[in-house]
Amino acid sequence: MKKTGLLFLVLCSFCIATAQQFEPNWASLNKRKMPEWFQQDKFGIFIHWGVYSVPSFAPVIPNSGLSYAEWYWYQLNAKQKDFVAFHNKNYGEDFQYPQFEKQFKAEMFNPEQWADVFKKSGAKYVVLTSKHHEGYCLWNSAEADRDWGHPWNAVTGSPKRDLLGDLSTAVRAAGLKMGYYYSLYEWFNPLWLSDKKKYVSQHMIPQFKDLVTKYKPSIIFSDGEWELSDTAWKSEELLAWLYNESPVAKEVVVDDRWGSNTRGKNTGATYTTSEYGSGMDASVTWEESQGIGHSYGYNRNEKLADYKSSHDIILVLADIVSRGGNLLLDIGPTADGRIPVIMQQRLTDMGTWLQTNGEAIYGTRAYKQSYQWSPGKKVEKQGEAFMSGYSISDLIKLGKDKAHIELFFTTRGKDLYCVVPAYTPQIRLRNFKASAGAVASILGCNKPLVLKQSGNDCVIDISRLAPGDIPAELFVVKIKNTL
Repeated sequence: MKKTGLLFLVLCSFCIATAQQFEPNWASLNKRKMPEWFQQDKFGIFIHWGVYSVPSFAPVIPNSGLSYAEWYWYQLNAKQKDFVAFHNKNYGEDFQYPQFEKQFKAEMFNPEQWADVFKKSGAKYVVLTSKHHEGYCLWNSAEADRDWGHPWNAVTGSPKRDLLGDLSTAVRAAGLKMGYYYSLYEWFNPLWLSDKKKYVSQHMIPQFKDLVTKYKPSIIFSDGEWELSDTAWKSEELLAWLYNESPVAKEVVVDDRWGSNTRGKNTGATYTTSEYGSGMDASVTWEESQGIGHSYGYNRNEKLADYKSSHDIILVLADIVSRGGNLLLDIGPTADGRIPVIMQQRLTDMGTWLQTNGEAIYGTRAYKQSYQWSPGKKVEKQGEAFMSGYSISDLIKLGKDKAHIELFFTTRGKDLYCVVPAYTPQIRLRNFKASAGAVASILGCNKPLVLKQSGNDCVIDISRLAPGDIPAELFVVKIKNTL
């Protein structure tokens, strides 16, 4: 063998030997660095789509998990009065939930059109429910059919199509990253109900590995973890496999839902989740998920007033990014495979705003303070990560003797970005001194701005701009070379 060939083999062996290997315990797993792309991309699309998309019903109760249409089967089984009354009236007491599968045909599903909508929204990654707690898989899972005792996936079932695979191909072709939500447990899976240990070893783990190996996700949103501890789920062993041996070992990002004892912990190995919550701060890697309405799965019971406006969704994004987080915004397609037009409109508006202002969002970092408050008494922010009742739209509203948020901050290098939630003729950055040579501008506007110091404050006068100079109701002031 030539010396160069021998040297190559030695170097390869050295690289393999020295590549970081993670042991199946949190102490080792937490040494893994979070792949950089996740904190750079900032904005993703969540998709809840399954058999629950057929009845697509839940009562509309703000700040309540009862508003989740994807929990239809569970709530029926729990005899929740609103679900039972709706079901009995429209389908009959004898109609069993699995019978809905025959109506889940996805006949209007156009993955390229979905991917185009996502691309135009400005999102950088997509997370599809590969399987919710009902156990129905959107890809051809042998474990699903075997352990349910009948076709319970989209390929062998009524759609007769690999919905997950087709969407993954289209999303990646559009230049976005693709990931999957995966429920560890299944409410009424016969094996789960009879033998949880066997379910974990013979159903969940091989099914999860099949999903990862075949479809190579960039992100995994695990859920349904609360029934067992991480030890019982064998989560540490599974994540060691994911980070050491899987085809996505270097790129994949996973959340914190791996056992009844894991949420908000293991911040090296996982990112922290907030669900209709008040979110975190830049000291941790975190993501807030919520729907455009009150539900994740499509809920036909929601009216226009139940949907966030485009303005408010953009505000949510600015708020979350100013605190160092990501927004995972959910849509709920219909059973026949359409993204409701109102959801498409909201996503398109997001994309339009980001075309002009994305510089203040993508790849940014949190400033030393996320907000600037007006004088007055601040509203105390609740810290719950689930159904906190937190509303950033309320926090920007002017009120007597009440402080409101005037600006949201993000940074990139030496530049400071100020997201302004509502027009004001003069922008005053309190207790801020701009560096010599700093230049102020509004993203999307080519008119120069005058920046001057007034005592301890930095003042930017925009009153001389003509109508139409400012590109949006929410606009961004960039102060270049000031940090």
